[in-house]
Amino acid sequence: MEEEKKKILCVGLVCLDIINVVDKYPEEDTDSRLAHRLMLTQIAGVCPSAGSEEETLQTRARCCRCSVHRAPSWARCLLDLWPTSVVISNISTGSRTIMHMNRNLPDVTAQDFSKVDLRQFKWIHLEGRNAEEQVKMIQQVVMYNSTLPQHQKITVSVEIEKTREPLYQLFPHGDVVFVSKDVARHFGFLTAETALKGLYSRVKQGAVLVCAWAEKGADALGPDGLVIHSDAFPPKNLVDTLGAGDTFNAAVIYTLSNGGSLQDALTFGCRVAGRKCGFHGYDRIGEKFADD
Repeated sequence: MEEEKKKILCVGLVCLDIINVVDKYPEEDTDSRLAHRLMLTQIAGVCPSAGSEEETLQTRARCCRCSVHRAPSWARCLLDLWPTSVVISNISTGSRTIMHMNRNLPDVTAQDFSKVDLRQFKWIHLEGRNAEEQVKMIQQVVMYNSTLPQHQKITVSVEIEKTREPLYQLFPHGDVVFVSKDVARHFGFLTAETALKGLYSRVKQGAVLVCAWAEKGADALGPDGLVIHSDAFPPKNLVDTLGAGDTFNAAVIYTLSNGGSLQDALTFGCRVAGRKCGFHGYDRIGEKFADD
């Protein structure tokens, strides 16, 4: 398969977000008038065919419109109901409060992953979830890469977002590792730069460690030991921060997977994430970004 036609695979889950837009965060024991938005916020490998017919049709329609598809090998369903989050989006401050439902659902396993035709992909990104299984998935990629010349090897990135001890075993397994502000602060670091310097010993030799820090922008540290920084690009009006981190990660991966420099990737990630915070949802985000 030609290199330019190879794809990026994201491993995680599909989550249905029901977003309630309010003028201010509701006080306890009060009534609020809501504006509802239904959108798909995470693209992944766990995708049900059951659940309510309306949920299934709406979410599949969004997947098709965004040209998102499951790997063909993942034909069997792992879930009976969509994982769902109820989000309260405050248009006055841009803050969002998330309430998750359908917890403790099964994740993609290494056995599921073994059915994927790795020849299709140039990059595989894993959202840190069931880390022990994900380490086994990465080991499958490493084994596959061992048979290929350097320029054909699959790049693996991992996101360590949650402050859960089992996820930290993913640090040494990514070529690119995204660590969240929450995790950095959990380890006692107060800036992205100090977090990168303090956590870099956890990643494997030659890896890139990336840390976004909201309105402070983002930093990255590679094997040359130099910290690269990009300022944030806040919108004129802060509307909705939901998904800013996901869009940042996606923009960084997009740039690096197409041969861009680390500095270009970091700057593009901050620009896209900042632009996304200026409106609700993700529809036509490329067009909106092109308007700048």
